[in-house]
Amino acid sequence: MRKRTVSFYTVFHRHAAYAWSRIAHMILSGSTAIITGADTGIGAAIVRALAAEGAKVVIDYVGDATPARALADELARTGKSISTFAANVADADDVDKLIAHAVGIFGGVDILVNNAGIESRYPFVETPNAVWQREIAVNLTGPFLCSKAAAKQMIAQGRGGRIVNISSIHEDITAPTNAPYCAAKGGVRMLMRTIAVELAPHNITVNNVAPGAIDTPMDAVTKTNVKLDEELLREIPLHRWGKPEEIAGLVVWLCSEAAAYVTGTTMVIDGGMMRQAGSL
Repeated sequence: MRKRTVSFYTVFHRHAAYAWSRIAHMILSGSTAIITGADTGIGAAIVRALAAEGAKVVIDYVGDATPARALADELARTGKSISTFAANVADADDVDKLIAHAVGIFGGVDILVNNAGIESRYPFVETPNAVWQREIAVNLTGPFLCSKAAAKQMIAQGRGGRIVNISSIHEDITAPTNAPYCAAKGGVRMLMRTIAVELAPHNITVNNVAPGAIDTPMDAVTKTNVKLDEELLREIPLHRWGKPEEIAGLVVWLCSEAAAYVTGTTMVIDGGMMRQAGSL
């Protein structure tokens, strides 16, 4: 039997064809995304997921730049288009600069993921006014300012867009000792519903993702306390913590053309917790 030979060029073209086929099937290829509070936890998972689907991503952060830069370097080594920018989402000037940075470096804004959030627990009557003001500023004013600035840019571009808010099941169910957080998330729900209607004529969709218990640094105190962890898991029918990557997967779908007819809604991802839990 004669041995069949395959030339270098044949192999090269086969691999090149596969590579271009993969690029063509990246569902967010050509899009530019801004993710706020994106240096750790759910935000970092969303950055990785959107970048894996071809999006150019701006990582917003506040404070220590080390985690954001490490994440950007990790993804840049794999050929992803990534940038970092320090912006306080509760500061209108910072938000305008964040949008301008994305436009300047990547040419526009197609996706905004409002992920930045903070949480601290106090009995209601002992909640410091400063805690209320800080949580409302980051968790509600932040999405308002970022959505407004991003929507203005999307409208000017004339090609539609996606706005996704990382909300919480506590936009709907109570969490005693967490009044500012719940109030902010309830506000984000009505903000989303209202601007989804206003922005629909511009082909800009607006949706919330409402996670339950997700294994992130924000919930480390609960997870490392055996008693609290067991109590929580009893409230979750799937009896486990969610993964940041699971939230990210839902965000990717909402940003894709597959979800082009989805707007003005909250998508809950909580292992069934809302169907079983009382007040948490």
